[in-house]
Amino acid sequence: MSITRLMPDKDLIEKVTELLFKELGYTDAVRFLSLPKEQRLESVKRHRNWQESLDKETFYNDVFPSSSSSTKQ
Repeated sequence: MSITRLMPDKDLIEKVTELLFKELGYTDAVRFLSLPKEQRLESVKRHRNWQESLDKETFYNDVFPSSSSSTKQ
């Protein structure tokens, strides 16, 4: 089993920044670093938002089609 040593964050940031500027050039590197970060909803919040948008009757009819037809008769 081998041990992997992680480089300190400061060194990692410095090395990656140098690579970005070397490979992309100043303009594209700055453009890349300035891209907005996509915000993700936490899964429970996303699920609750989905639940709030549901119509209970429609949902039950879709999930349990046989029970909805028996209640309508």
